[in-house]
Amino acid sequence: MRTAYSVESVRVAERNLMARLPEGALMQRAAAGLAAACAGLLGRVYGSRVVLLVGSGDNGGDALYAGARLARRGAGVTAVLLSPERAHAQGLAALRRAGGTVTDPAAADTLIERADLVVDGIVGIGGKGGLRPQAERLAEAAARARAAVVAVDLPSGVDADTGEVRGAAVRADLTVTFGTHKPGLLIDPARGHAGSVRLVDIGLELPEDAELEALQHEDVARLLPLPSSGSDKYRRGVVGIAAGSARYPGAAVLAVAGALRGGAGAVRYVGPAGESVLARYPETLVSERGPAKAGRVQAWVVGPGVADDADTVAEVLASDVAVLIDADGLRLADRATVAARRAPTLMTPHAGEAAALLGVTREEVEGARLRSARELADRYGATVLLKGSTTLVAEATGPVRVNPTGTPWLATAGSGDVLSGLAGSLLAAGLAPRDAGSVAAYLHGLAGRYAADGAPVGAHDVADALPEAWRDTRD
Repeated sequence: MRTAYSVESVRVAERNLMARLPEGALMQRAAAGLAAACAGLLGRVYGSRVVLLVGSGDNGGDALYAGARLARRGAGVTAVLLSPERAHAQGLAALRRAGGTVTDPAAADTLIERADLVVDGIVGIGGKGGLRPQAERLAEAAARARAAVVAVDLPSGVDADTGEVRGAAVRADLTVTFGTHKPGLLIDPARGHAGSVRLVDIGLELPEDAELEALQHEDVARLLPLPSSGSDKYRRGVVGIAAGSARYPGAAVLAVAGALRGGAGAVRYVGPAGESVLARYPETLVSERGPAKAGRVQAWVVGPGVADDADTVAEVLASDVAVLIDADGLRLADRATVAARRAPTLMTPHAGEAAALLGVTREEVEGARLRSARELADRYGATVLLKGSTTLVAEATGPVRVNPTGTPWLATAGSGDVLSGLAGSLLAAGLAPRDAGSVAAYLHGLAGRYAADGAPVGAHDVADALPEAWRDTRD
């Protein structure tokens, strides 16, 4: 499992390690990893032109020491000092001894324009808010240049703890981060500034509980529900789907499609789209008697395409089994009722739906995805799967899960209905809401990649690709 830790946790781990190492050894470890990454990006170091953008913190020191290593290998290295009087003295001396040169920001534009590589060492992980005007001008010059941009630990101007970007920030092609990932490297909008991310192990000893987790194949394989020799369709779990309407029958079909591929043994459907569901999936158990009389289920999915059917949403929420609320169900669900439920609840809003529930704008949610997911989970006493460019699964406390799979082609009508059915099926098969949501998002993202393969894709294609994604994680 990939993990990310807060700035405070990293600082504590760094202090503890530095107390046991010779002075400067930790920075040298970081600089060695940074220089190696830069060399790999350059391909040919000798004769290359490297510009270091150096601030006053330890990130500037890392950049200077890495620049010294590149200079010793024949690169022409120039450090642009944003605060000359506060630059890392030992790193600066090392660069000069290796043959590197120093200049001020006024002369930087031409150097950046001609560079093969620009190293962003302006602001460290403690930075808050966007770049100051002088640094912003250099970041803009780097964005215009043909040079590759490498960020030291994280792109300057992004928030390491939250992934928020509150102003101008560097856009890197590669971010070389030290010791552990930082949450901002895995969450948009900051993730979009990081480019590829390379982790350099510098020996930090970090606490067991991370701020952020990202499942990998082996984690998903461990969580997937598998039938045993004694399983039957009811022991594997039954998921109920309360979805669709006369206006939106397709939402019911797509939610059932996801549910049939989620590990539960049977799918019950309740709603006005029964004929459409049976025409596509005759194995579905269809009922016209409402959720309370549909038969035993281990979990419900309610909301996709139900339009204004508040009675069905209320009836599902009154049940004593796990419930997933999506789409129209989020608008119709009473907050006090959701918060009072004793059985688990998983909510799956996109940014617009989350904004409506929180009483803020969509832009505020998209700009502060981590904070928004946490706040929504706290308000409703539920697990929240916030869909989007980086899908998060959050509870009021504990590590947040960030989904590493997916493709922009998944932004298509009905894709969320498939995800809801899939996650609901995993709930019925016995997974806890956080696991069900994060495993479903992972498989859904993989299926989206396989189905699209670089071309437009429909939601039904994603559902059809779920078995391939399932097999891939197990293999």
